[in-house]
Amino acid sequence: MQRILIIIGFLLVAAGLFWPWLSKLPLGRLPGDIVVDKPGLKVFFPITTMIIVSLVITVILWLLRK
Repeated sequence: MQRILIIIGFLLVAAGLFWPWLSKLPLGRLPGDIVVDKPGLKVFFPITTMIIVSLVITVILWLLRK
């Protein structure tokens, strides 16, 4: 558990350091992400983005287990 928490902390620090470049990625604006924009209501469903993020996390965790 300690090792996982240290890795998560390192990843958060790395994401913070690389945020200027990460924010330029088209995540959240991919085809398949649903946006409902009506007067007085804006709902966002990042379906495609979450599938890609899930795949990346799965591959990273799979590589760490080996």
